Parts: sequence; C-alpha cells; structure tokens
Amino acid sequence: MLNNHVRRAVLVCGISLGVMICHSQTAQQAPRLQPTLADFAYGDHERQVVDFYKAESSSPTPLVLYIHGGGFVGGNKRGINQQILKQLLEAGISVAAINYRLADQVPLPAAHQDVQRALQTLRTRAQEWNFDKNLVGAFGGSAGAQLCMWLAYHDDHADPSSNDPIARESTRLAAVAPLNGQSTMDFDWWMSNIPGYDELHRDPAGIFGTDDPAERSAIAKELSAVSLVSADDPPTYMRYSMAPGDPVPEGARARGWKVHHVRFGLLLKERLDAVGVEADLSHPGAEADYSSVAEFFAAKFGEL
Repeated sequence: MLNNHVRRAVLVCGISLGVMICHSQTAQQAPRLQPTLADFAYGDHERQVVDFYKAESSSPTPLVLYIHGGGFVGGNKRGINQQILKQLLEAGISVAAINYRLADQVPLPAAHQDVQRALQTLRTRAQEWNFDKNLVGAFGGSAGAQLCMWLAYHDDHADPSSNDPIARESTRLAAVAPLNGQSTMDFDWWMSNIPGYDELHRDPAGIFGTDDPAERSAIAKELSAVSLVSADDPPTYMRYSMAPGDPVPEGARARGWKVHHVRFGLLLKERLDAVGVEADLSHPGAEADYSSVAEFFAAKFGEL
C-alpha cells in the first residue's frame, strides 16, 4: 500500500542523516509546510478547526493527528513540529493538526469532547481525503499528550445507532505517541511523586470549572490515562526530556520540568505493561525501541 520497506528505510536514513547535517539556523529558515486544507471546521466555535496535510499516495494512507499543548489554556495547531510533519509526509502518512476550545472558554472536558468530534469528523472524510480510517494515530505534548492518551485508552465513543453519521464513527486509535504527557490529573499524586512539586502550579478550579474537590476528583479520574488503560489499547511511544534520577533544575526551568516529569511516563508504562500493551519509554539514558515519533508511526503502520 505504502511501499513501506522503501519508505521506512528512507525515513530512518533521513532521520540519521538529518541529525548529522542539519543546522538549527537552516531549520529556522526553512519555509513552513502549508496544509492541503486549512481551518476545516468540525464545529461552530472558532477554535473547532483542523489543518489537513495530504501525503502523496495512489492508495489510502495512514493518518496521524497532532494535538497541541499549552496547559489547556493556550497553544495552537500551528505549533506542530515541522521536522516531524515533514518526516511523516515523506513516509506516506497524512497529518491532521487540531485546535480545540480552551479551558478559559469552556472548562474540561470540553477539550476532550472537541478532539473526539474532530477525529470522528475526519473519519467521515477518509475516502475523499485518501486515508484509511482504520489506521489513525496521534501525537502531542503536555496537554496535547493527555488528549491523545484519552482518545487512545478510552472505550470507543462511537454510537452505531445515532442519526448523526459523525457520531457513528470510532474514536479509537491504532497507535499513540504522547510527549512529556501527564498520565494522571490527580494532583495529590503529583505532590507525592514528582520531585520538587510541593505546591499546585495553577488553580484546578480554572481547568475543571468547579471549586468542589469531589467533583474535580471525579472529572480528573475520567480524563486520566492511568484510569482508562485496558488490554485492547494501542502501541504507545512516550518521550520525556529528563532521566528519573535527574535533580530539579534551578530557576525558571523548574516549573516546566516538574509538570512534564518522566515519572508520569513510568506510571503509565507500569499500567500498560501489566495488561500486555506495547509501551516504549524514551528518556535520557533509556534504551528505547524508536528514535523518533515519525519512526514509531512508520513502524506501526508498516506492521498493521
């Protein structure tokens, strides 16, 4: 379908070569890749839009979603890493970058409902846009990683009896790559397990839309990846920027370091391992099976 052996070989060689010869200034000067279709609406809100990047192929391609981060209060689909985007397209994998409503507009789980609807809407366009709706993956960082994991591990939201053709589409993923993701939204766990995290970095009421601790706890459990894991979940590639034993950095870096700590990944890997789901965890010093997001998806879609 994709000339996988050739494309995967080219991709891996290209990644290795790129590491040796690419200079950051050259990367900054390279023009941004433009979407095949920009700001396609999946809802009525101004942020309920996606950009679609079509990979060249005579047969249906896989599709990978990019879901941006920003703590549920910022970020944009244009934040997609251009190198990852280029590598996916060169591997014959189409890409859709999603915006969603932010928590200061509508509290959680509105963002989760949005990415669900976006995914279902995209699947209704599979034939027209030349991708295989059974080969859909997702990646994203931080809050975007949380949204990817929620799609990947939650039971299917498809409603086969719905009068709405979009609602009849599946919400499951075939592969997922959360980057620097928080696998639980239980802030008590954060306080007990994340080095140096001894006070909340934001008011949870502003995210969950309620001051009631019991209501916040119930919402957090429903949205947390570790609460959703089951044996039928997809292969997972996680990446974090610190090793488990690294010291807390000083100064302004400390906050972001704490809220993206590798211990979130260790917790999720433990849960996935326990039910037999492939879980590759990359961090400094780790022996990971994949060197990049693009290599992971190329490998998974080549096998499927």
